[in-house]
Amino acid sequence: MLPTLRQLQYLKLLAEHRSFSRAADAAHVSQPALSAGIQELEAALGSPVVERARGGVILTPIGEEAVLRAQDVLARVEDLMDFARKAGEPLSGRFRLGVIPTVAPFLLPEALPRLRLRFPQLRLFLREDLTQRLIAALKSGALDAALIALPYDTTGLEHAFVRDDEILAAAPANHRFAAMKRVSPEALEGDELILLEDGHCLREHALAACNLNGPSADKAFAATSLHTLMQMVGSGLGVSLVPAMAVEAGLAETARVTVRPLQAKEPKREIVLAWRQGSSRAPEGRLLAEALQA
Repeated sequence: MLPTLRQLQYLKLLAEHRSFSRAADAAHVSQPALSAGIQELEAALGSPVVERARGGVILTPIGEEAVLRAQDVLARVEDLMDFARKAGEPLSGRFRLGVIPTVAPFLLPEALPRLRLRFPQLRLFLREDLTQRLIAALKSGALDAALIALPYDTTGLEHAFVRDDEILAAAPANHRFAAMKRVSPEALEGDELILLEDGHCLREHALAACNLNGPSADKAFAATSLHTLMQMVGSGLGVSLVPAMAVEAGLAETARVTVRPLQAKEPKREIVLAWRQGSSRAPEGRLLAEALQA
């Protein structure tokens, strides 16, 4: 006897909520019905998948592995259903799009109105998060596609080009950089370098563009967003590296800063739209990437 999709869905919800009652509510079934489904799954697998503890539900090692495989199976089934519903109607209905924080506020305000005009039946659900978590959501089927920046490990994903985004130097308005046409990486080493906190891929892209080592965590300021970063630079706390996309969107106008190009070989990151390898949404992903290029 093979596990059913309903049993796998019950297990996935149980792993998310760690409670039979909350998982049953999420599945819109009674708690006894969900418990029976889990017992049937355990009988099919020949092994327990959960342990009931006073603090909630604990997955067994078999349960942990079953959840990972169930997520993949359910994502592929959902892909199939979406493909069947939308055959011949690209980018209509629900589309779950993830976007990294250093792209979302600068690309989306201009792009979303154009997407609504071109694809009036598209229902876009947006999630802003760090690259690592967006990629995990893509692989688990929680997202259909994500706007991320390369270079980054995209094993298990496919992607389409959206645009290049140049990395620029930013300094206080009265800084010596104001007299320069281009700023060399060596010039940056004479000042306090302020970057986004660990976890933002832009931090690594910026350092790689200038072949620099990042400041040690105990000796450096770190910002949680580009807006905060620009305010720190404008206040004279140091210099930084910022994406041209943000500057073009007016970020440099929010603080008293000087922005200059870098004197480095290809100081840029590549913005792409990525989706899970083998996803039925791949044609829509390519179409969306093409629309975003404008």
